[in-house]
This record gives sequence, C-alpha cells and structure tokens, in this order.
Amino acid sequence: MEAKRIEAQQGWHWIKKGYTLFMQAPLLWIVLLAICFVAAAGVSAVPIVGEPLVSLMMPVAIIGLMAGCRSLDQGDELELMHLFSGFQRHTSHLVTLGGIALVGQYLIFGVMMAVGGATLVGILMNSQAPATPDVIEQAIAGAGAAVIVGIALFSLLLMSMQFAPMLVYFRGAPPVAAMKLSLSAFTRNMGAMFVYGMSFMLLAVLASMPMMLGWLILMPIVFTSLYASFCDIFPPEIESHTQIIESEVINRDEQEHF
Repeated sequence: MEAKRIEAQQGWHWIKKGYTLFMQAPLLWIVLLAICFVAAAGVSAVPIVGEPLVSLMMPVAIIGLMAGCRSLDQGDELELMHLFSGFQRHTSHLVTLGGIALVGQYLIFGVMMAVGGATLVGILMNSQAPATPDVIEQAIAGAGAAVIVGIALFSLLLMSMQFAPMLVYFRGAPPVAAMKLSLSAFTRNMGAMFVYGMSFMLLAVLASMPMMLGWLILMPIVFTSLYASFCDIFPPEIESHTQIIESEVINRDEQEHF
C-alpha cells in the first residue's frame, strides 16, 4: 500500500466533497459532533485520568465519524450507531494509536522543557487552571527556541496521525505502519495539503463572523473532508483486486473451452 500523489487543486475538491457529505444529513452531523464534544469535555473533567483517556480514545471516536462518511459515500444513511464503529473492530490498534500519540505529546513537552520552555509547558499542561493571555504571551516570549522545536515536532506528530486511524480501520494496517504511511501521504502531497489548509483558514474566518454560527457547518466538514482526502490519497484496492480475479477466471474458462 502506497500513498497516491495528488495534484494541488485537489485540496479544494476535498472540501467540496466534504460539504456534499455534510449536506446529505446536516442536522445529524451536528448532533454527532455535539455528542463527541460533550463526551470529550465530560471525560476531560475527570481529575488526573480524564485528559489522557480522551487522547487514548480519540482515534476510536474519529473512526465513528469516518464510518458515517463511508456509509453516506456508499449510498447508505448516517446513523447515531456509527459513533460506535471503532469499538467493533481493530479497537486495540486504534487505542494503541492513541497511546502512541499521548506518549509522543509527553516526549515533545519534555524536549521543549529541556530547551528552555518549562514555563510554557507548565501552562499548556495545566488545563485545570488556564492562564491569562498576558501570562501566555510572556511564557511564549521567554520560551525562545522551545516554541519552534515544539511546533516542528507537533507538526510531525499530527501528520503521522492524520490518516492513521483510517488506515488501521479501513485498510487493516498496524499502528506504527499506519503512522508511517500517513506521514508519507502528507509529505507526498504538500501542495494539496497547502491548498486544503489555506482554504480552511479562509473558511474559518468567514465561519467566525456571524457569532461563530458558521462553525456549525464548518466543524463537520473538517471531518467529512478528511475522509474525502483519505479516499483520494488511498483509493480503495477492492475494485482492482476484484477485476484481477475476474480476469483470471475468464482466462481460465477460455483455456478450458479451447
């Protein structure tokens, strides 16, 4: 399995495809996202174990949304039960992905602390007592190289995780192999990813203008367009495999006939 190289303009096509999937069941998409955010907020509020647990289960939750996208893409309906798809198969691999991402976050924070960003890391990790904007600004100013190092390392982690849950669930890839494939897919399609990201930044500005109401539409499209990009970069292999089998059967029948 290898990531397909996509032209840059396809980045906008992913958003259009995501919008199409959203419009097939807009109210239910909003409900599904609301359930996810409320559940994540509730679990995060649990002292000590809450936030790590959310990180562990994040790939499972994402697969619930991706399964809904797959259902709509195949002409079926979106259902609330799709949220539990990640618990039906490859669950241990999905949780492993979450664990790798969680350990990666702590390692990155450790590196940032080692290069002078201890104060900033302390603020980022202390979500129970959020700091004021002035304090955060001072911490960033004093962190120096730690900010650059953190951005670079977190970018690599995010690129590795972008397609990993779908590769595990839809393609059966092992967690580490899925992360490598995801990173390869991102680096092979930097042009499309740039167009995709810049388009989302513009849409985010527009969505924020009418009292943030536009995010009711844009937030579901974040996930539906992610599914569209996955299908584009990792096209299904089932059809080509079926065609090969059918061709072999036809050839065998012809040989037997003659």
